[in-house]
Amino acid sequence: MNIWSHIKEDIATAFVRDPAARSTLEVVTAYPGLHAVWMYRLAHCLWLHQWLWLGRMVSHMARWFTGIEIHPGATIGRRFFIDHGMGVVIGETTEIGDDVTLYHGVTLGGTTWQKKKRHPTLHDGVIVGTGAKVLGAIEIGEHSRIGANSVVLRDVPAHSTVIGIPGTVVGKTETIIQGGRINLDHHAMPNPVAEAIRHVMKLVDDVNARVDELHPEIKEDGHQKSPQMKKTEKDMRKEHKDIERFLGGGGI
Repeated sequence: MNIWSHIKEDIATAFVRDPAARSTLEVVTAYPGLHAVWMYRLAHCLWLHQWLWLGRMVSHMARWFTGIEIHPGATIGRRFFIDHGMGVVIGETTEIGDDVTLYHGVTLGGTTWQKKKRHPTLHDGVIVGTGAKVLGAIEIGEHSRIGANSVVLRDVPAHSTVIGIPGTVVGKTETIIQGGRINLDHHAMPNPVAEAIRHVMKLVDDVNARVDELHPEIKEDGHQKSPQMKKTEKDMRKEHKDIERFLGGGGI
């Protein structure tokens, strides 16, 4: 595939990945993620031909102009898209497949001083959310989604949703890229902390129910319950409502 075909494909990718794209002129002149990818391709070509210093200088200039740092030694596939892009860092031994999307503040970093494979591999169709850090020589399976501000330190199976610090697989995804377009429903992420709290609440309710069974003299209608017990149950119901409101995003 020649360079002009790559450029046309990159421009077309911007239109199918970013709903804000309005014209070819706008994409070509005002998309720093696109400029960074084009300058990376030049730097990578120089790197492969052992023009190492010149490749690093092209990479350095790209960082200065776009705020995106891509090491010329990284390997990047087709239809790679960086949305907004400020603060993105891609390390030397990173490998990126086709149809991958990164948002601003993403780091694909290394975790060792040794000169070996030390940066992540992102397979086809991966989406990495704003501010996420993917560190080490790990693999992110195809069509997986990394939530915003997650820190991923272990391999991720294909078609997984990962969130948290450290990154935890919290669900499965379908094929994210369809016809070049991606699923932008970043808000529809599971909340593992909320789920854990709900499980604890269920366990507490089960314990309370078993304790009640040890006191058969206390009737269901509550007529024989003491004022203190009635107050305790009322407080418990209020706490349940407060916790549910918090888990739903309404605050305590």
